[in-house]
Amino acid sequence: MYEERPALLTGAVLWTRTLAGVSRPARPVLPDGCMDLIWADGRLLVAGPDTRPYVPGETVTRYAGIRFAPGEAPAILGVPARELRDRRVPLDAFWGEAVARRLGERIAEAPDPAAALEALALRRAADAPAPDPLLRAVVARLDAGRPVAETADAVGLGARQLHRRSLDAFGYGPKTLARILRLQRALTLIRAGVPYADAALRAGCADQAHLARETRALAGTTLRAYEAAVGVSVGASANRDTPLPSGSRTTA
Repeated sequence: MYEERPALLTGAVLWTRTLAGVSRPARPVLPDGCMDLIWADGRLLVAGPDTRPYVPGETVTRYAGIRFAPGEAPAILGVPARELRDRRVPLDAFWGEAVARRLGERIAEAPDPAAALEALALRRAADAPAPDPLLRAVVARLDAGRPVAETADAVGLGARQLHRRSLDAFGYGPKTLARILRLQRALTLIRAGVPYADAALRAGCADQAHLARETRALAGTTLRAYEAAVGVSVGASANRDTPLPSGSRTTA
């Protein structure tokens, strides 16, 4: 069973997942620009920003996670996003084995592991540098479909400066982030029942063929296979162990 709710951190989402006794094949986690701090059966790890579909394992029975908005996690976790691109890394690699083990045990003992994980993230955020409003503006403009060059001009950065800062904040350059956010807009429309061609244009693709290529490149699937997997009646909240743009980044 998968559940999610808004977190107290701006743009963040808390999620939990408990696996039933009946096993099923894991489905890919699709790129969405986000990073997650995950508690998995007592172990803490970080899911970095993806540039390709990630197929999780099914060796864990209980998960709790906090999914950070694009660009928000590196300051809280203390590691540049570029170091975590397409990776799932134990938290002890950054905070030390003793600290990570103690925090994992504390969360396991909590009545609500997700709430305990959120409290941890809030404490870290309080001691971290304030969120960069410039990077938040970059995400907002790219998510609205604005071109990268126009976005750089709007926030007062040169192309190289924006690329360098994007690597640390998002794990990849602004063009890749723009492509991922555009794909997520299109998939959201498709889940709402919008025809492929209309979804492509409304999301910012040149045409349906362009969207089909991006779906293959970033999601590793076809539009028809994606629609068949999720159905057109699925809502916006969903398990990231299915090929959807939001939900849990479960682990291998």
